[in-house]
Amino acid sequence: MTQEKIWTAALVVIGDEILSGRTQDKNVAQIAAWLNVQGIRLAEVRVVADDQEAIIEAVNILRARNDYLFTTGGIGPTHDDITVDAIAAALGVGVVHHPDAVAILTRYYETRGGVTEARLRMARVPDGADLIPNKMSGAPGIRLGNIFVMAGVPHITAGMLDALTGTLQGGKPVVSITLGAWVAESEVSDLLRSTEKAHDGCAIGSYPFFREGRVGANFVTRSTDADAAQACSTAIATGLAALGYESTPGGI
Repeated sequence: MTQEKIWTAALVVIGDEILSGRTQDKNVAQIAAWLNVQGIRLAEVRVVADDQEAIIEAVNILRARNDYLFTTGGIGPTHDDITVDAIAAALGVGVVHHPDAVAILTRYYETRGGVTEARLRMARVPDGADLIPNKMSGAPGIRLGNIFVMAGVPHITAGMLDALTGTLQGGKPVVSITLGAWVAESEVSDLLRSTEKAHDGCAIGSYPFFREGRVGANFVTRSTDADAAQACSTAIATGLAALGYESTPGGI
């Protein structure tokens, strides 16, 4: 039996403001959820500063071991928006003004003070790149091969993801089923291990919490096969009951 290919993506979050704590990143969750619907798993995330060498290193390492690479941040009009230059350097290509991007920005800023040299920076792309439409703020994202360069502002990123929906090759979306119980994770570690081993193609994640003065955990079963995921989750519930613990579908 041939094992189905698992498609993976990596994300590089770019920006000093993320690392300093001034801005909380919201893109990891929305990109992960969007990728899952495309049948692609977000395998790893790296957060880097607005530093060209750091961006180059992250891009080259992560694109080499994943099917897709996404970046967010650093494509605005200011001097510290260096993502385009860094990615072009990582790929060994030059930077050009994309004519379609120039036209888009010219139209967008026609009634907003006109195009300036700074605003035209947002039309710069690595040579050979295509554009990702942006209906929110005019400035497009960039696609070059399996690399997708997007804005850092979450609602703009969401619009770019919407434009990409259905255009990437992937596998089956992952199904997740959550089960919660008021039980210490350590009390059921053997049950979780044996249940996962008995259900091929399923992975069980355990997420402990302390609430209302009590310890508990949510157990998330993931699989590309909905029936297999349900069978595995049911086995966890049965095992918990046998140990004297009641479980709650959907989690606690």
